[in-house]
Amino acid sequence: MTLRIDIVTIFPEFFAAPLGLSIPARAAAAGGVSYHVLDLRDFTHDKHRTVDDYPFGGGPGMVMKPDPFFEAVESLRPTGPVVLVSARGRRFTHADAVRYASGTGLTILCGHYKDVDQRVADHLATEEISIGDYVLSGGEPAALVIVDATVRLLEGAMSDLDSARTDSHWTEGLSAPSYTRPAVFRGFAVPDVLMSGDHKRIDAWRVAEGDRLTRERRAHDETAGTRHAEERRQS
Repeated sequence: MTLRIDIVTIFPEFFAAPLGLSIPARAAAAGGVSYHVLDLRDFTHDKHRTVDDYPFGGGPGMVMKPDPFFEAVESLRPTGPVVLVSARGRRFTHADAVRYASGTGLTILCGHYKDVDQRVADHLATEEISIGDYVLSGGEPAALVIVDATVRLLEGAMSDLDSARTDSHWTEGLSAPSYTRPAVFRGFAVPDVLMSGDHKRIDAWRVAEGDRLTRERRAHDETAGTRHAEERRQS
């Protein structure tokens, strides 16, 4: 089974090098995925190939028009999720990557400028996804994040899929820290347990360290989120 990934963007050249390197390229060479990048401007009908216009109601910035997106997606006849990457979207998770990797089709819509006409989110996309609480200059970097997180799970993408199964977020938590040679570097030593050869103790240490990091860093994220929400209410 091959996963087909369609990406709709005004910067198709943005994807040429990243999709031709490392794991995304290996996944394609193994037959697990095929990439198709569409230029949104090919679905415009004026001599300037216009994809944006002024917002109704006034205000700064330009808004991407709905019609090129609708025509681009209709030309694809997608069978899988149609994802609009957006700062307003639900947070992208490992579970999403697993779901996308198990399907046969994924379409990603990349916005730019100030915003994308809301009708794209409401009536064309099946999902609105964010990769974090910050704003990028366009949806292209976010699309690459989603693609990379997805295709690395495909058969043939990684030489050792067990490596992925021990990554952070494969389960609900974070993974334990990793160390390699030298055993002592500038006075900083590898934890003794990892040098012990006792695999039962090592496994227990990794579980405990993963749990500790998950508790500490998730608590930090929740505190930061609460503080940010309070600042917005007061502003």
